[in-house]
Amino acid sequence: MMNGTQTGLLAGLVLGAAGALGGFTAFLITLLVGAIGLVVGRVLDGELDLGELIGRGKDR
Repeated sequence: MMNGTQTGLLAGLVLGAAGALGGFTAFLITLLVGAIGLVVGRVLDGELDLGELIGRGKDR
């Protein structure tokens, strides 16, 4: 069974590939959307705290 990180990465890659029109641009779009899917999946799994990344720690 896939966890949220894997599901997010897979969904991002599939959507990026489907939305791309070809060539190097297709590669860049797929890479970008895949990275976004990976981050969203990690946030949903609780492995990544966006508050810490943007400077809003839990102690503030």
